[in-house]
Amino acid sequence: MPFQFPEHFFVTGTDTNVGKTVTSAMLTLGLNAAYWKPIQSGLDTITDTDYVKQVTGLNDAHFLPERFRLTEPLSPHASAAIDGLEIHLHDFELPKTIEQSHLIIEGAGGLMVPINDRHYIIDLIKYLELPVCLVSRSTLGTINHTLLSLAQLKRENIPILGVIINGKKNPGNRAAIEHYGQVPILGEVDFLEAIDPAMLKTAYNQLEIHD
Repeated sequence: MPFQFPEHFFVTGTDTNVGKTVTSAMLTLGLNAAYWKPIQSGLDTITDTDYVKQVTGLNDAHFLPERFRLTEPLSPHASAAIDGLEIHLHDFELPKTIEQSHLIIEGAGGLMVPINDRHYIIDLIKYLELPVCLVSRSTLGTINHTLLSLAQLKRENIPILGVIINGKKNPGNRAAIEHYGQVPILGEVDFLEAIDPAMLKTAYNQLEIHD
């Protein structure tokens, strides 16, 4: 049976700057989905929601407002404290209805990024009862980071859709993640010269879910 993305799923990364937002943009455009970033940390530069909107060219109907817009580009627990806020799991709720057939929820940082003094991003994923698409980098160090993230997801019995690997293709690292992680590789996204709708659509069409 061919792979199909579920109606709602969570995109998280093995680390910061692994291409999680670009991957979310690619999936949002490719699936003609809605996009939601529940926690935005940092408002000085373009937000992730505005970035995805810009590079996909999709209209406002595809984007849900962030639940928290935190001023500083820090871990959510630290940024919320600076802003005099507290983040609780019960602050979050999946939308009852959306116009699109899919909703992509993008996290802040990796799984063990704290959102308050006792909960992490992984707890938010569990609370929302979402399966996960894990984004990793292709370069040195990715095996350790990716296997640790997969182990944590499995420990918490969170369904794993698979891994998308970003960066210059590295067959050895890919094979190790697939073998030791016992997880499907949904695709490899090479360096994108220009991040625009055409390039994102091409990258989406090259994912291995279409094979």
